[in-house]
Amino acid sequence: MTAAAVAVWLGTVVTILSRSHGDRNVYPSAGVLFVHVLEREHFKGEFPPYPKSGDASNDPITFNTNLMGYPDRPGWLRYIQRTPYGDGVLYGSPTAEHVGRPTVIEITAYNRRTFETARHNLVINIMATEEFPLPYQAEFYIKNMNVEEMLASEVLGDFLGAVKNVWQPERLNAINITSALDRGGRVPLPINNLKEGVYVMVGADVPFSSCLREVESPHNQLRCSQEMDPVISCDKKFKAQFHIDWCKISLVDINKVVPVYITRPDPGTGILPDFGEYNPPSESLKSRDYFSDFLVTMAIPSAVALVLFFILGYIMCCRREGVEKRNMQTSDIQLVHHSAIQKSTKELRSMSKNREISWPLSTLPVFNPVSGEVVPPIHPDNYETTSMPLMQTQSNLQNQITIPQPRPSGDNYVMSTFRRLEVNGIPEERKVAEALNL
Repeated sequence: MTAAAVAVWLGTVVTILSRSHGDRNVYPSAGVLFVHVLEREHFKGEFPPYPKSGDASNDPITFNTNLMGYPDRPGWLRYIQRTPYGDGVLYGSPTAEHVGRPTVIEITAYNRRTFETARHNLVINIMATEEFPLPYQAEFYIKNMNVEEMLASEVLGDFLGAVKNVWQPERLNAINITSALDRGGRVPLPINNLKEGVYVMVGADVPFSSCLREVESPHNQLRCSQEMDPVISCDKKFKAQFHIDWCKISLVDINKVVPVYITRPDPGTGILPDFGEYNPPSESLKSRDYFSDFLVTMAIPSAVALVLFFILGYIMCCRREGVEKRNMQTSDIQLVHHSAIQKSTKELRSMSKNREISWPLSTLPVFNPVSGEVVPPIHPDNYETTSMPLMQTQSNLQNQITIPQPRPSGDNYVMSTFRRLEVNGIPEERKVAEALNL
């Protein structure tokens, strides 16, 4: 193996080891806010350069963080990254329970353009301090901030400076920062530059100032219950940059908090007591009669159902009045009327099925009143019947029957003739002559 090949191999091994085992140690204090920024610029050097020379490398990079050997982070540690083009932030407040135990966080960076990865380890060594926790703690709700904006050192420093001007403590530290979404808040609409909101808890070594106590007054409590802003004298010191919801402020004096002791049962040795050897049941099992169970389960419900069936059948079949009894209690006129309606209905239904059948009797012309002969049908068999009315009038009949009228005699005949001529507009002399001639 040549020297050049050995140098390339060693360079590759060193690069892989630096990518996989680049550990970084941090030493936060218990009870104090811990913030660690995952800078994209720090990981860009481990990815191949941008393909076009002269173009600025702006690859989208995302991060995945987890406790070594576990799929997620510790409960006190949170992570946020808004976009792949922004830095990620690890933040949280370690407790005294984690003191003395190094917490190794695996940080994996993903290049979304080349799909390459780079891994670093962050070793968190939590230190114990005698001055923490601070006895007086206040939690503020800031409405016009997101959690990543509040985690910036400049913004957090400005807020702590404003609190220090109001509180006047000797020691003041940020204890924890929590997004309002983690407290059950809603995601704001993307209008009017609305923010999610953030809770910031700070601790101090002196009692709360009178300005912070103003929110506990009955007048301000009443205004908060009516969803109105309370009157706070020191609000103007925050309002230039931070919009605080004073109704959601929380003041806690841990010296007055009554400790709650939870009695836990003795876990024991974890070994079950000796109950002897296992004695399985004997092979000869006694037979069991299931006939009584069958009677209770099947026979009795079936008998009840059968009795109900007979009762229902008697009510529906044997208790009916019947057609004859109904007809006897109905007048003859109603029965005839009902029978005529039924016959007409049947006749119309039969006509609707076949249009070429003979016309019903109700549409035939009347018989000759003099001779008594029945007039034959007024239409041939092949006549179009769809355009004919169902009930024909006398003017539509082709073979109209003229009934002879008796001829008047004597003076009555003359007078009737005269009236007819007068009605028709004939002159009077002509009327008399025609009447006499007739």
